Parts: sequence; C-alpha cells; structure tokens
Amino acid sequence: MPEPVKGLRERKRLETHRALATTAVRLVAERGLDQVTVEDISAAAGVSPRTFFNYFASKEDAVVIAHADTAERSQRTIERFLATPKEVSAPRAFVDALKEEFAHIDENREEWLGRMKAIHENATLHSRAVAMNHDTAEQTIEAIARRVGMDSKADLYPTLLLSALGGAINAALILWYQQDGRVSALDLLDEAVETLLAGLPEPGGRAR
Repeated sequence: MPEPVKGLRERKRLETHRALATTAVRLVAERGLDQVTVEDISAAAGVSPRTFFNYFASKEDAVVIAHADTAERSQRTIERFLATPKEVSAPRAFVDALKEEFAHIDENREEWLGRMKAIHENATLHSRAVAMNHDTAEQTIEAIARRVGMDSKADLYPTLLLSALGGAINAALILWYQQDGRVSALDLLDEAVETLLAGLPEPGGRAR
C-alpha cells in the first residue's frame, strides 16, 4: 500500500522529529546516555528545548522513537500483511510486509547502529523499546488471527507465530549489529526466517 501524501506542515513535523531523533542517537552513541542532556540534543539539532518537548517526553524517547509516525508505519505494515494474496503463507506474508522497514535500516545504517548500541548499553532504553512494542504486538496478533481465520484469544497459533518470527527478526538485527552493518539487514532477515520455516535444521545436516 503506497504511503499517503502528506501536507507541508505534516512533512515539517516528521522532518523535525527525525532531526531530533538522529541527533539524539548520534550524541548518545558518542558520549553515553548519562552525558547527554535535552539541551545538548536541542542545540545540536538547531531547535529550542521547548520545541524538543513538543516531540518527545524525554531524551530516552528521542533515542528510541525513530519516527513521529511510528504507529502509522506499524499500521501500514499490518495492512500490507493482510493485503498479501492468500496463497502466500502467513509467515512469509508477515516477513514480506516488514521488508520496507528493514530496507530503511539498511539505508540509514549509521543511525541504526548508533540506536542499537545505545539500547544495548542502557537498560532504561531497552525497557522503553520493549514497552513500545506492546501495543503493536497485540494488533499484529489480531491481524494474524484474522488472516488465518482463528481467534487470537482462544487459539495458540497467532501468538506463537508472532513470537517465533519476532525471535527470527531479533536474531537478524543482533547479528547485523554485531557485524557492524556490513551485511544487509534484509538478507539476514530472509536467512533467519527461511531457517526458522525449515524447522531450524542443525547446520551440517547432522541426524537427530
């Protein structure tokens, strides 16, 4: 589904958010979370602290929330997933729907390496990132249930599928970070999911 056309004011809002977010990531990656203030981020981004607080509640949020329209981006991913032809399996449809977001990570390598470094080194940022995913997870489970004709509250499959694919996604991102983004996040995502869907065969084909 194509991204909706945005007006000038909305584009300006998204651009200012992105400028603050990327600045926060860069400064925290360079200095450490405790050595960076809201005033530092605002000054480096060329805005006032008052403007900063129009976009973020804290410096932690500025590091973790990459886009002002995060909720809308998540909804578009769900819509792409539901719009994928039924002959495509639910796991593959879900991963295909995510590819746009992984392409964004590849295109903004330094920003995402810095963000993952900051989250890895700070428990408060990790907790904030996990909390952000809670509402999206519930919506995604409902979407999986809808696509496969199940009840998300009564059937195991929707939650199990999201948990399994979430593990594959996290594994791909962790390896991407550990390899300093030298390999494509998209390629690692495909490899992780294909390995998962193949039943996690042990490397080398050793018999069980």
